[in-house]
Amino acid sequence: MQTTKRIWTARIFIAIVLLINLFCAVEFILKPSEYMGSYELSGEVGRVVMIGYGILFLMWQVPYFFALANPVKHKVSLFQANLMQAIGLIGETLLLRTIPAEFAILRGSVTRFIIFDAVGLAFLIVAAILIGLWKEPVSLQQPQA
Repeated sequence: MQTTKRIWTARIFIAIVLLINLFCAVEFILKPSEYMGSYELSGEVGRVVMIGYGILFLMWQVPYFFALANPVKHKVSLFQANLMQAIGLIGETLLLRTIPAEFAILRGSVTRFIIFDAVGLAFLIVAAILIGLWKEPVSLQQPQA
């Protein structure tokens, strides 16, 4: 595949993950009451927690924007996005194991995020492979000034 085509294909994969993440963030911020029940939250505390999750989702998207803008120039951002997605997937999977079976609604919500992060991670790994993120050896030394 030509280099330009690989870069644009990588951008498409990154954009899909970014757009879904942004949609989730905006939904949590603008419509917190629609999501509170999924986390067994209610009242003012539930509203604030859901808006807080939305704000966190927005914060976490910063490296995705840089990776999307230029995945070759901003390989570190794409690497960071991969790590963030993997941490989410691992953390949520471990979290799910601690939620008792009687909390079926909560377990379902966490399971959806596991699926969400697994698909996102797969897309970001494809993007990283397309731009050759892991082809070049990583230098641990500082560049000479």
